[in-house]
Amino acid sequence: MDPFSLSWTALRETVAALPDPDFARPSGCAGWLVRDLVCHLVVDAQDVLITLVTPADTPPTHDAATYWTVTHTPPTGDDPLDALTVRLAAAYEDPALLKFHLDDVGSAAGRAARLADPATRVATQDMVLTTADYLSAYVLEWTLHHLDLVAHLPDAPPPPAEGLAASRALLERITGAPFPTGMSDTDALLLGTGRRAPSAGERARLGALATRLPFVLG
Repeated sequence: MDPFSLSWTALRETVAALPDPDFARPSGCAGWLVRDLVCHLVVDAQDVLITLVTPADTPPTHDAATYWTVTHTPPTGDDPLDALTVRLAAAYEDPALLKFHLDDVGSAAGRAARLADPATRVATQDMVLTTADYLSAYVLEWTLHHLDLVAHLPDAPPPPAEGLAASRALLERITGAPFPTGMSDTDALLLGTGRRAPSAGERARLGALATRLPFVLG
């Protein structure tokens, strides 16, 4: 299975298996419960579908790394779009409805990705990318949000190892700096994107890179 399909399938299967009470637990996204994050994944799936049917006839302007914008200010959850997501998620009321919507739209996005020609060019957010680069960028999206989903759910499965490795490699391309070789992919992603603060020992291992953290992707 290709990295996009692998990471997206694993994320959707994890959501599908969550007990209803878990939807009211915190996620790894500031200000969002698990249900809010799942609602965001529905919107992400819609974005994938829209982009894959928005062809471009001009040369690529971005690749999987430059697709991302980087800041150093972690989100607070107060952004208007973040607040809208919370309201949308609350409107579902029953977690089963959220699960159904994610499965419905998410399955379609997965099928569209498998059927897409990797060499074609697509347009999104005033960018042109090859389909391959666009889907590669979303491996990082799915993997980070899988980590967010299970941040406070110790019994839920983590992202697949292949997605973690691919996401770490892409994060290192985005930042232009490798993380320490002995650091796990999960820790590199969590520390690199500001999802948790480094310990004193980790800060020492990171060296000069620690002064550049976090890399907040958007």
